[in-house]
Amino acid sequence: MNIVVILAPFSLALALIGLAAFWWTLRNDQYEDPQGDASRILIEDPEDRPL
Repeated sequence: MNIVVILAPFSLALALIGLAAFWWTLRNDQYEDPQGDASRILIEDPEDRPL
């Protein structure tokens, strides 16, 4: 039963960290241009390829 006392707050803290990270990505416009990102994958420009 002692393990529940340790794991319950730990799991809540981990969930809050994940929620804070998701909220940060929303506030910093990480999801602003999904169509542009999808179309840039298909560009075959030799200058954009790694060496």
